Amino acid sequence: MTAPLFLGSEIYRGSSYGDWHPLRVPRVSTAMDLSRALGWLPDQQYVNSPRAKPKALHVWHEPDYVAALQRAEATQEISEEDCKRFQLGTVSNPIYPEVYRRPATAAGASLLSGELLRDGGVIYHPGGGTHHGMPGYANGFCYLNDPVLAILSLKRNGARRVAYIDIDAHHADGVEHGFADDPDTLLISVHEEGRWPRTGALTDRGVGQVFNLPVPRGLNDTEMAMVRDRLIVPLVSDFAPDAIVLQCGADAVEEDPLSKLTLSNNAHWAVVSALKALSAPRFLVLGGGGYNPWSVGRLWTGVWGVLNGHHVPDVLPVEAQEVLLALRWDGARRGKNRPEHWVTTLRDAPREGSVRTALRDRVDWLLSDQTTQALRVG
Repeated sequence: MTAPLFLGSEIYRGSSYGDWHPLRVPRVSTAMDLSRALGWLPDQQYVNSPRAKPKALHVWHEPDYVAALQRAEATQEISEEDCKRFQLGTVSNPIYPEVYRRPATAAGASLLSGELLRDGGVIYHPGGGTHHGMPGYANGFCYLNDPVLAILSLKRNGARRVAYIDIDAHHADGVEHGFADDPDTLLISVHEEGRWPRTGALTDRGVGQVFNLPVPRGLNDTEMAMVRDRLIVPLVSDFAPDAIVLQCGADAVEEDPLSKLTLSNNAHWAVVSALKALSAPRFLVLGGGGYNPWSVGRLWTGVWGVLNGHHVPDVLPVEAQEVLLALRWDGARRGKNRPEHWVTTLRDAPREGSVRTALRDRVDWLLSDQTTQALRVG
């Protein structure tokens, strides 16, 4: 198999949702710079993400909405009617200079991924993972839904059965909206209970192929390992997909300001490794949430390391430390008092603990449901 490909873009380096927004921080550019500083991203493994054309987005997104998004970028304004109809220009979904180009670049990379994976392979697209976007409106920082577009592209390019796994702290409501009724798309979302968008109930099952696991606050590495080994890996294995898509949002770690989960980045890397080991012909890993620039940059760089089988050094080389030293997190108290290991290491210390009965019971309930039988290839 050929070496994994990293789909990135310089658009993420200077683009921000605004000085006050959680997505004011650099993320994809940090993963690119750290990977290069570690010698992990040679030119032959890097692909510049194309910008999706409006017509390509119409495969799922409504033309009127795409046009409104382009109009908002061109004028840097939004009418009251368009704000209400398309949820543009809101606190969560502000108008900023690249409000069309940036999500269209993420969408373009996801569409391209399906084509590049036609004959198999591994692709990393940390700029993707915008799982809240809806066909006709922006939602939860997400203007377009590139995971949906990726799944559709994979299916156009030969994948019949696609397994989508989402370990972001927030439920994958937009992706579930797109595929809840599709028996050939397995959907697994592990997300914090009671967290926005407050969807993804345990009992929401689609046509039997949807598995939502709301997890309690304080989720630790040991609990995530149980979820990985008892739920995620067996379900995906039984489904026997032609393609696996993993949304690897980095907001479930302890340092993130938008969740109350307490994972270390080891938990995410272990899920990546376990799914990669299933040897599905096509494996696409997306980014997602993550609002602490140090934790998300280190986590996503480590994902790329796992995909390539690289050794994670105990102490980062000077060039990599300089990348992390240059980061800023304006307006955040922890940005002024960052721990030393945010700069000197890539791997967090494990955050282990006991497995709570309530979580184990939820996994048992999902696995005992007779509809899981429908996943098995006869």
